[in-house]
Amino acid sequence: MEKVIMAAPRYDVKTIWLHWLTAALVIALWCLGQTIDWFPHGAPRVFARSAHISIGALLAGVFVYRLWWRATAGARLPAAGTGGLKVLARAMHLALYVCIFATVALGLANAWIRGDNLFYLYKISPFDANNKALRESVENYHAYAANFLLIMAGMHAAAGLFHHYLLKVDVLGRMLPALGRNARAIP
Repeated sequence: MEKVIMAAPRYDVKTIWLHWLTAALVIALWCLGQTIDWFPHGAPRVFARSAHISIGALLAGVFVYRLWWRATAGARLPAAGTGGLKVLARAMHLALYVCIFATVALGLANAWIRGDNLFYLYKISPFDANNKALRESVENYHAYAANFLLIMAGMHAAAGLFHHYLLKVDVLGRMLPALGRNARAIP
């Protein structure tokens, strides 16, 4: 006989969309950030870097809106676990928010320090064009933050799968539109 678990309370549609849009933007930015140097110098690299900066600015806007939505109108659900799992879940969400903020802030600082060109339409005035050490430091910190964010997001996803498949808790049904609507069997 298979175990049947009732549907978990669900997040509202906007919260779900903001969650998945944030995840998609983070993954796209990381992939583009890893491949920018593969583009030939000149227009292709300027376009790739400009796209990365523009998508990063979009992530900043989505992130601010997501925080506002969560604080004012978004559904607030209790943690799926208890005790240590509850504390760990809250710590992970806070760490993800801090990592997103740090990565975006360092990315904006990186664009400003470098004085990037946006699609040949706008040139960001460089903060300190001759300070190569500062530029390299901020660029490295941005990359470290992005890598750490991706690792944390992977751990977050793994925790969701752990809850779903091993603990048989319908935590994925809270955030995936296709799951958790009605009682359903968990294999």
